[in-house]
Amino acid sequence: MSGTVPLLAIGIDGGGSRCRAALAAPDGPVLGRGEAGPANVTTDLPEATGNILAAVAAALAAAGAEPSAVGAVHAGLAGVMGSDDAARVTAALPFAGVTVTDDRPTSVEGALGPRDGTLAAVGTGSFLALKRSPRLRCIGGWGAQVGDQASGAWLGRALLERVLLACDGLAPGTGLTRDTLAAFGGDPNAIVRFAATARPVDLAAHAPRVADAAEAGDPAGLDLMRRGAGYLGLALDAFDLRPGEVLCLTGGLGPRYAAFLAEDHRARIAAPEGDALHGAVRLAQARLAARRGAA
Repeated sequence: MSGTVPLLAIGIDGGGSRCRAALAAPDGPVLGRGEAGPANVTTDLPEATGNILAAVAAALAAAGAEPSAVGAVHAGLAGVMGSDDAARVTAALPFAGVTVTDDRPTSVEGALGPRDGTLAAVGTGSFLALKRSPRLRCIGGWGAQVGDQASGAWLGRALLERVLLACDGLAPGTGLTRDTLAAFGGDPNAIVRFAATARPVDLAAHAPRVADAAEAGDPAGLDLMRRGAGYLGLALDAFDLRPGEVLCLTGGLGPRYAAFLAEDHRARIAAPEGDALHGAVRLAQARLAARRGAA
């Protein structure tokens, strides 16, 4: 270790389903990784901070490193809606050089790297971003209660709604709706009881069932995936994309929407450079380099 600034950086990616942390050297190699449960700040702040600390502790243990070796942290977390949320998380992390943002900057950095282009990040939640350096424009990311269209939580809720419509005779039953009802013991009331307390991660657990059914040709699955893709297409059109601007689809569901997008959007699809955790690590390393340069 040289100078007075420790040499290690931590990147944190916290979402509605899990939290991941990676400890890295300044020049790039990841030395240790850790994982814990959900870290959505809006859904449950104490749970989020607890899982962040657990994931970081696991990453430090995997690398055989002490907390005192950490010189910079960047946490990109679902549910961070402003500076107050960021300050609460920062206060819970016992490190110097902590930056807390929502998960959009880390996702964009991870997927696009130095490239300009667009990102559709669709996991438990969802958002879209257009990067034209140095500017970043985002659409969505407003949370499951009033937004996150096309997301896992949105798909899961839409599926349960479709099941109940089928139970009422207002929508045709399909293999997807019948299988979903069977998963609740064939009791529509069990769906209502589940939904009354379901968190985004709980609803998102049903989303893969929708994507799988759509790929198998189930009419209800196809309709729901097309509705989600319609929202993504609307947002991409709002970006007024230029020639050569790529589109990265990330998250557990992002790539599964590719086949449902319009041809002009499909033609832009490019592989992401990495994921949100990679982006968080790179941003933490940049913060560490700035601190070392100022020391």
